[in-house]
Amino acid sequence: MSTVSPTPAIDIDREKGNFSYPENYAYDAGVGLNEKVVNYITDVKGEDDWIRNFRLKALRVFNNKPLPTNWATKDLETIDFDKIRYYLAAGQKPKRTWDEVPDDIKETFERLGIPENERKFLAGVEAQFDSEAAYSNIKEAVGKQGVIFTGSTDGLMEHPEIFRKWFGKVIPTGDNKYSALNSAVFSGGSFIYIPPGVKVSHPLQAYFRINAENFGQFERTLIIADEGSEVTYMEGCTAPKFNTATLHCAVVELVALKGAKIEYITVQNWSSNVFNLVTKRAIAEEDATVKWIDCNIGSRLTMKYPGVVLKGRRARGEVLSIALANDGQHQDTGAKMIHAADDTTSNIISKSISVGQGRSTYRGMVHIPKHLKGCKNNTECDALLINSSSRTDTYPAITVRGNDNSVQHEASVSKVSEEQIFYMQQRGLTEAEAMSLSVNGFVNDLTRQFPMEYSVELKRLIDLEMEGSVG
Repeated sequence: MSTVSPTPAIDIDREKGNFSYPENYAYDAGVGLNEKVVNYITDVKGEDDWIRNFRLKALRVFNNKPLPTNWATKDLETIDFDKIRYYLAAGQKPKRTWDEVPDDIKETFERLGIPENERKFLAGVEAQFDSEAAYSNIKEAVGKQGVIFTGSTDGLMEHPEIFRKWFGKVIPTGDNKYSALNSAVFSGGSFIYIPPGVKVSHPLQAYFRINAENFGQFERTLIIADEGSEVTYMEGCTAPKFNTATLHCAVVELVALKGAKIEYITVQNWSSNVFNLVTKRAIAEEDATVKWIDCNIGSRLTMKYPGVVLKGRRARGEVLSIALANDGQHQDTGAKMIHAADDTTSNIISKSISVGQGRSTYRGMVHIPKHLKGCKNNTECDALLINSSSRTDTYPAITVRGNDNSVQHEASVSKVSEEQIFYMQQRGLTEAEAMSLSVNGFVNDLTRQFPMEYSVELKRLIDLEMEGSVG
């Protein structure tokens, strides 16, 4: 008996995003990074002087900070920042209806299924094409609740009293070299504000598309959930396959005020030429909950460690992540939990799969200072190796200084059992189907916590990956 799967929120079929259109940009900052490029971005956007100064200061921080030397150095050294294009845009203002979007850009998002998903179940959607949002819209009923969902550029200009208060406060410019780079040349991304007590019943979605070669995308997202509010935000990412390096360097700041709940879901499906260097962090106030759901697929190198600063009593932070590394890919992912108040709880569950010569790395940090009481952390890191040449590493850093706190850590590494594969083949499955069944069984307990649309698509992607991993 066959069943019909629900329409996926984001289709992460690896080949679905592998196309591009001829470039036709009204705004182009050229190649390389310097003050001229930063000033060009500021001038084109018509930004205030304080933003220009913010950008120029960040550029100086970026230039002065060395590359991280403790991990992934060899891969990072291959990035030539002087060959990257930092700002490309067909237009400055996002369109409010799909009919207004330029035909080539509209066709891109239609092939990715974005308009269809908006009509069916999304409360709002923003579609970014290279440096700027090409389309941005929110359902009328949600807008009437006072919810703001717009691009970061419009957020800065139209809602400065809300935006500026938190902008750069969760993740300072100097946090790391790549947050400084984003701060210098950021463009696009989402700004969301949920008023007190408002519970957005349907997800808000952003889709980030890289179309150009030798390009860097630097979106900046800020989500503020006011007291007692709730929101789910989903983002998807694709890029075509190029022979040259593409850079994705985002900054995401979340603020969950007293009693608020934020769920942030990412499915990245980058092509294998993308360097994905992302900084994501949240602040959770008293009784607030922040949950990151992270699906890291594709890219040449991903370095991403979503974090939560548990600032208020009884705050809760959670990171659920799946990383799949195939040949020539390194998924360096993890989580950070900073306990800063009594009775706070954090949970980290990480599953990684290494295929062929792929490499997966879990890198985590949990910090509970000695003056706190009643804090709890659970960390689980499980890795599955598909081939003898694949690799996995785990680097947990858990610091607990008090006596009245509870922490537990579990890690495991396993290989696909040859006996199990043989057993399934004897019952009619191909080797690829048997591999896929084993891998899906490995991540099944975690994917049950994903929205149904994502768990269905993850199974499909694993099927595709396993087809190319045998023989």
